[in-house]
Amino acid sequence: MSVSVDNRRTRMRSALAAVLTVLILLPAGVLFARVWGDVSDRDDSTRLEQKGVEFLTALGPLVSSLAEAQTSALSGVRAIPSSLTAAIAGVNAVDQRLGAELGTRDRWTGLKQKIDLLQKETGSPAAVFEAHVEVADLTLALYEAVRDDSGLLHDPDNDILHLAEAVAIDLPATVVQVSRMGDLSQLVARATGQQRDQLAARFAASVGLVETSVGSLTDNLQEAVDDTNSATLSGNLVTGLDNFRRGVESFTRGANPGGTPNAATMATAQSQLQLSLGNLTGIVSREMARLLEDRVDTLGYRTLEALVAAGTAVLFAVAAVAVPLTVRRRRAHGVTRTPGETTRDMTVGASGADPDRMVPAYGEATSSRRERSGALR
Repeated sequence: MSVSVDNRRTRMRSALAAVLTVLILLPAGVLFARVWGDVSDRDDSTRLEQKGVEFLTALGPLVSSLAEAQTSALSGVRAIPSSLTAAIAGVNAVDQRLGAELGTRDRWTGLKQKIDLLQKETGSPAAVFEAHVEVADLTLALYEAVRDDSGLLHDPDNDILHLAEAVAIDLPATVVQVSRMGDLSQLVARATGQQRDQLAARFAASVGLVETSVGSLTDNLQEAVDDTNSATLSGNLVTGLDNFRRGVESFTRGANPGGTPNAATMATAQSQLQLSLGNLTGIVSREMARLLEDRVDTLGYRTLEALVAAGTAVLFAVAAVAVPLTVRRRRAHGVTRTPGETTRDMTVGASGADPDRMVPAYGEATSSRRERSGALR
């Protein structure tokens, strides 16, 4: 009867251990699934943002070369500059790899067709200017679409969020408006009557938009510097932003709002502006890429931690079930003894009695024990 009770208790303990193990593994599994899903989603979104940064970087030379092509066309040069040809090839290569994921394929195809038509424009300077304005606006729209569709618009980190706005909105808008301001100043100087008044109004609007874009660019870069863990962001941006603003100021002085533009000053300022633009765009893009790469590394460590924690939980669960089963098997195949227990049989069966009945083995007692028994009597 006692053996049966012991077996029943053992089975109950094993069942209870199995139930407790399941109760522990279920919430642990749910927690692991949530952590894994969150890390996986953030990793996917970060990698998509990295592709967005790559596309935005390729668009930098395009917007600069379009500004150059606009000025050349208003000067009577119809051929597309070599810099624009190279920029188109660069964006086209990136779009072939990333366009499907970023949803830029149709936008870029339409923009490229518009660019190809620029050299065929043979109308008045005003018509040529309007054709380039349309292309520049489509380019700015492509910038914004890449930022939005890549997820950079909703990045959870303020430094990346502000850097993305600077490189996708403020910088290209400043370049476009500066180019328009310079070309409009030339058109105003050659126009007369009502057309002159209309162009002068657009010129004044461009000057105001340049000031707004530069102010927004400065604010966004300052916000990024104030809320970042990057050790290189602040130092790199200061020089690049100062050079860019000096180029804008020089170009504005050459345009001479309200007076006659200085073509030589504007040409020099435009060259300086293009160099500073490329430098600043490169700095911002590299910093964004570095911050996103750090995030990918961090998410990789979190994935490894989750796997280790899950593996440890499973091992403990297996051990909790396997150990009691192993003990039961040992007990089923033989009597277990505790450490230090003697192996000598101290009982013998009584003659003529029940063989299962055990009696003390007095006959096997030592002589010294018998002597001590006699002395006591």
